Amino acid sequence: MFSCGSLVALLLYCPMLEAQEQPMKVGFIRLINAVAPGEGMVTLLIDGENMNPKGYRLGALTGGIGLKPGMHTVTMKRDGVEDATTRLELAIGATITVVPYAERIPAADDKPAHWAMRILRLKQMKPESERGATFVSVAPDPEIKVELGLEDNKWSAAFVKRLGIVQLPIDESGGYVKVRIKGKELDSMAVPMPGNYVVVIYADADGALKCLNFRDVKYLTAD
Repeated sequence: MFSCGSLVALLLYCPMLEAQEQPMKVGFIRLINAVAPGEGMVTLLIDGENMNPKGYRLGALTGGIGLKPGMHTVTMKRDGVEDATTRLELAIGATITVVPYAERIPAADDKPAHWAMRILRLKQMKPESERGATFVSVAPDPEIKVELGLEDNKWSAAFVKRLGIVQLPIDESGGYVKVRIKGKELDSMAVPMPGNYVVVIYADADGALKCLNFRDVKYLTAD
């Protein structure tokens, strides 16, 4: 037999269990910092709130930052670079990746030449294959040749335009795939499970091409 206190406690606990079983109604924002010019760390503000007081270094890749669905204002800042702001509409369960980068703005009227931040947004879309790679470029090069290793030391190739994407199927059998960017072979990319493996290409402060990769369950489209 339950005591009155136990019964009340059980009745209070049951709604908590039910709430825990409900899916969380959130969307996500992921940051990839590709801003080479300027000084100090990059600051990410979402709806005016600083997401990381320590800031983000060049090449930083965050996990998904959970936010309520709907419209959000995203602002990026770095000393020596003009700020950038964009508005994002998040759907439940969706992830939008933001890639801030910098462009050199020529002198005009009374304003000298300067660096200005820009934000490339990558939205998810339905996968086209079980396992593939999406290359994204914010490097200064108008077009970059990208390649993935195949069996028998062969390569599949494509050209990714600046601020665009290109997709290649992954053909591997050992959990890793070779990657070449502009003819230079990089460390092999781990592809242990199905999904979309995103490779973001950017330039460092000296203009050298760099890249980082992460797995997304879906393909991405540039916006």
